[in-house]
Amino acid sequence: MQPTISIPTGWEYPRFTFGQRTQQGIVIGLEYKPAGTQLAHEYGNSWRYTVLPDKHSDEVRHYSEDQIQTLSVAEIQQQLQAEIEEHQQQIKAIQEQLAAIGGSEDA
Repeated sequence: MQPTISIPTGWEYPRFTFGQRTQQGIVIGLEYKPAGTQLAHEYGNSWRYTVLPDKHSDEVRHYSEDQIQTLSVAEIQQQLQAEIEEHQQQIKAIQEQLAAIGGSEDA
C-alpha cells in the first residue's frame, strides 16, 4: 500500500514533494499557511518547505515556494552518481575490513 497525503479542499497543491532534490537541498517537510490565519498574514498564504541542505548535517532551513529552485535533470543525475560512488567506496572499505579479519570478500 502506497502512503498518501490528503490536501484539504481549498488548499493549493504544493509545488515540491517530500524527497525532491532542489538547489537548496532535499525537501523533508511541508507546511501550509492557510488564508485568514496569523501565519498567512505574517508569511503569506502558501506552502513553506523544510529543506535539508546537507545530508551530513542536522541543520534544516525553511523556504517559501518562490525561494526554491528546481534542479535540471543533468544536475540530479550528477548528484545521484556522486552518491552511488560514495556508497561504492563505503562498500569497498567494508569488504577490506572483512578480508582483514579473515572473512571472504565475496560475502
